[in-house]
Amino acid sequence: MPLPETSLPLAPDRPVDPAPGTDLPAAVLWDMDGTLVDTEPAWMAAEASLVEEFGGVWTHEDALQMIGMPLLPAAAILQAHGVDLPVDVIGERLVASVVDAVGRHLAWQPGALELLAALRDAGVPCALVTMSYREFAEAVLTQGPPGTFDVVVTGDEVTHGKPHPEPYLRAAELLGVDVARCVAIEDSPPGIASALAAGARTLGVQHIAPVEAQPGLSRAGTLAGVGLDELRAIVRGDVLDLLEAPAA
Repeated sequence: MPLPETSLPLAPDRPVDPAPGTDLPAAVLWDMDGTLVDTEPAWMAAEASLVEEFGGVWTHEDALQMIGMPLLPAAAILQAHGVDLPVDVIGERLVASVVDAVGRHLAWQPGALELLAALRDAGVPCALVTMSYREFAEAVLTQGPPGTFDVVVTGDEVTHGKPHPEPYLRAAELLGVDVARCVAIEDSPPGIASALAAGARTLGVQHIAPVEAQPGLSRAGTLAGVGLDELRAIVRGDVLDLLEAPAA
């Protein structure tokens, strides 16, 4: 589907594939909530507030199942918990609440800005692939370094959200690169499933939801310390496990 006009500061023109004949990824495809920025607590607070407004109860376990979900299916879950509003109105209420929270305070995940800067300096294009709607993506990215992302794919611009592979396939298509030569960075089970199904090499960064080991999935506890060398290894097919071992 055609992408709508956007006021986001996208990156200036770069080569379609900056790494022909090199070992860098053709592109890095970033999830937003929980991976790039720590917005999951704002979403959880918005969900709880809305359910409680209608006399319901919203638990931490309820909130965990929502991480990485497309907005309208998530709104339907809130509706099932007693929020007596149409799903589109629930979605609008959630987005408005989180946009307001981000406007007051936005925390970037450790190591994210440093890795973005290293990729920019190396000429590796980046795409944002989020199930948040464009209104919220703009609220986040206008607070970040300009020219960071060459492409932005949001949840209101795809037919099938995560865990379907469409969002990541769409990002690679818009960048003009082979998705198999891309590294996707994700934090949620639906997002990880989407990236792997699309054929991208995938790094799962554990934040709130556990990132379980599975074939082909690299893991880390934080992006701090993840650099170009680690992305080179992942894109060539190595599976890295950088999660700290539990204490004995």
